[in-house]
Amino acid sequence: MDRGFAQPSSAVSGSIAFVAGLLSFLSPCVLPLIPSYVGFLTGLSAEDMQRQRGTAVWHALWFIAGFSLIFVILGATASALGSLAGRSQVWIGRTGGVLVILFGLYLLGVPGLGYLGRERKIELARKPLGYLGSAVVGITFGAAWTPCVGPILGAILTLAAARGSVGQGAALLAGYALGLAIPFFLTALALDRFLVWFQRFRPYIVWVDRVAGTLLILLGILLVTDRFTLLASYLQGLTPAFLKSRL
Repeated sequence: MDRGFAQPSSAVSGSIAFVAGLLSFLSPCVLPLIPSYVGFLTGLSAEDMQRQRGTAVWHALWFIAGFSLIFVILGATASALGSLAGRSQVWIGRTGGVLVILFGLYLLGVPGLGYLGRERKIELARKPLGYLGSAVVGITFGAAWTPCVGPILGAILTLAAARGSVGQGAALLAGYALGLAIPFFLTALALDRFLVWFQRFRPYIVWVDRVAGTLLILLGILLVTDRFTLLASYLQGLTPAFLKSRL
C-alpha cells in the first residue's frame, strides 16, 4: 500500500499554500509594482486614495475576486488531472517534486533555469471601466504568471495535483489566493502606510526569493521521497491539545 503522499494533511497543505501566497506578494517583481496596480485599478493618485479610501477598497476586492477565481480554477483543474491518474498519483507527486526542486533552484539564482521564469504576458493598455473592470484586471493578473509568482504557484499546483478531490485542490489554491489577497487588501486600505513600510523593507526584499527557493527545495525533497506526511505528523505533534480538538 502506498504511503500517503496522495493524502497529506489538509491543514498543513493549506498553511503552505497560504505562506506561498504571502511570499508571492513579497516577491521582488510583484511587491514594487503594488502601488502601480492600486493606482491603475482606481485611477486615483496616492493623495486622492487617502480621501476616497472606500473606492480603493472596493476596486481591490473586485481585483482580488478576479485573480482568486483564476487560481481556484487552476487548482481544481490540477487536482482533476491528478485524480484521473488514479494509482499513479504517488508518481505524479514524485515527478512534481523534481519540478518543485528546480523551481527552488531557479529562485536561488542557479544558472541555466531561466526558462522556468519565462513570463506569459497578457497586458491591458487601459483598464475596463468600473468595479467589473477591476475584476477583469485581476483575472489578467492571475493568468499572466509573472516570473516570481510562476515557480511558487507551480509548486502549489503540484500539491493540488496530488489531492484526493477537485474540491481539495480548489481549496488549496483558495488558500494561496488568500495569502496573496490579504496584504493587497491592506495596501489598498492604507497605501500611505504601505509606502513607508516598503522603504524599510526594500533592503531585505532579495531574501524573499532565497527563503522561497529554500522552502521549495525542502518541499520538493519531501515530495520526491514520498515523505510529505512526515511534515504533517511533526506539525500536528506541535499543535496544542485544545486546538486539535477543534480541528
